[in-house]
Amino acid sequence: MKNFIITLVFAFVTTTFYAQGAFDKFDGQDDVTSVIVNKKMFDLMSKVKADPSDKETQQYINLIKKLDNLKVFTTKNPKIEADMKASADKYIKTAGLEELMRINDGGRNVKISVKSGASDSQIRELLMYVDGAKNDETVLLSLTGNFDINEISVLTDKMKLPGGADLKKASKSKK
Repeated sequence: MKNFIITLVFAFVTTTFYAQGAFDKFDGQDDVTSVIVNKKMFDLMSKVKADPSDKETQQYINLIKKLDNLKVFTTKNPKIEADMKASADKYIKTAGLEELMRINDGGRNVKISVKSGASDSQIRELLMYVDGAKNDETVLLSLTGNFDINEISVLTDKMKLPGGADLKKASKSKK
């Protein structure tokens, strides 16, 4: 029994560390642009004073209070694109994410997968992979926290995230 508990704890800790570092290998690579925002930065951003009559900014501030981490990696390098795709596919399977939607538009493929929260619209983790067809950038986006999928369009507008238009489509499809 003691060995079983130790094995269970080890498996849980390994999975947790894997989830935090699954895409960190892309950070700092040549030919990869990365944006990483941690919980501390979201906390600081949420303390910004905003005009109470500006509802969109208030929604944005309310959303960022619910976020833990945002990681965005973009590249046009075919070798790195293949590695990003393989890493995303592997992570989706091992982390137990569900496919939210898939878009194929003119050879450009977008996959959005999520780990649900307490309700259908609550999300604990969102992973988006955009295949960079026709010389477009490949985008790998990971967002964790406890947020409502319908709030995502505010985040994409304010932060001007790569793949933001695709996230807006996901937000609209869950309403």
